[in-house]
Amino acid sequence: MALYDTDDEQEKVVLVGVELNPLDDCGKSLEELAELAKTAGAVTVGKMIQPRDSFHPATYIGKGKLEELRLMIDELGATGIICDDELSPAQLRNLEDVLNTKIMDRTMVILDIFAARASSSEGKIQVEMAQLKYRSTRLAGLGTTLSRLGGGIGTRGPGEKKIETDRRIIRDRIAHLSGELKEIKSHRDVQRQNRQDSSTPVAAIVGYTNAGKSTLLNRLTDAGVLSEDKLFATLDPTTRALTLPNKEKVLMTDTVGFIRKLPHNLIEAFKSTLEEAKYADMIIHVVDCSNDDYERHMATVYETLKQLDVGDKPIITLFNKCDKYGELPILKDSKADYVENISARTGVGIDEFLEDVQDIILKSRIRIERVFPYSDAGKIQLIREYGQLESEEYTQEGISVKGYVPAWVGGKL
Repeated sequence: MALYDTDDEQEKVVLVGVELNPLDDCGKSLEELAELAKTAGAVTVGKMIQPRDSFHPATYIGKGKLEELRLMIDELGATGIICDDELSPAQLRNLEDVLNTKIMDRTMVILDIFAARASSSEGKIQVEMAQLKYRSTRLAGLGTTLSRLGGGIGTRGPGEKKIETDRRIIRDRIAHLSGELKEIKSHRDVQRQNRQDSSTPVAAIVGYTNAGKSTLLNRLTDAGVLSEDKLFATLDPTTRALTLPNKEKVLMTDTVGFIRKLPHNLIEAFKSTLEEAKYADMIIHVVDCSNDDYERHMATVYETLKQLDVGDKPIITLFNKCDKYGELPILKDSKADYVENISARTGVGIDEFLEDVQDIILKSRIRIERVFPYSDAGKIQLIREYGQLESEEYTQEGISVKGYVPAWVGGKL
């Protein structure tokens, strides 16, 4: 009896980019797109870049390049193309008509990866919401391409159900998911308020995808978070308590990684998750300094934080993976209050980083030097619980105390 391999054939894709400005370095962007495609399960067999003043409104690239692309697809045996920018419904339809192959864009691939990686109920709802909003804007006039909107690589997520191509059903589903997200956001707000009420400082770990945020959290807290050399290895935020060398506690919260051209719908869907940075006491910015494009990655992170309205908070920038250098160059970040070179994998520089965290917390505290009468001895427990008690001496006049406390505790003393 003959045996047949029933595994899905691996998608072979050609990457297509339009370079509007040589300073944008479209080549680097396509390298990242190739990593995204690989993460989603496809193999890149070819690349094409066209310098243009603007995207072609009908076909993304010009007519001449379009014919060249059609021949490239046939020659390389590609099963689809991925464009490096979000395509309009008309561009999707026209490209499919001319090329007669699967058409995907950067947004679709990122959504595929998020759909595959989301594990918590919140993450799954957020991804489905973003997918549905993306598809809802691409229903009108797509005709035969509706079948191709089942998803990008691997057709993951809600797109698998053809009935969801119906505009009304998608609208109803989005409304239902919005309600669920509101409940989750309300629960997250309560958790956040409880953390603020406990006065335990919170540090939000942010950074470009694959910069080493989860590896850092694991190094600091033994969190056991999945840590892989892949884009968007983890999506769900994780909060763990860290005991600093001075015995004080701080809550470390890992957030979803940023990436250039991060789809707007994803930013909206993950807003409650990303807002962990907005309400944190400090920002830990992790940078993969071994990546040649690290400066552009840093700019993307700061731009995303600006979109999230993250205000003026102390920032510690950690140039991670410094162990990959023989001799480390001088690395700077003008937006950061503290800069350290670290290796989350080996532990190099972690002690200096923890001193920075302690310094930030200390600067946010009020200095206390006071003698409490024995009748007010209970107040000293507030210093022990919420602050840092440096010394405690029992004298004839009362209890002489030196230490630091948050402003709200100082008001109660």
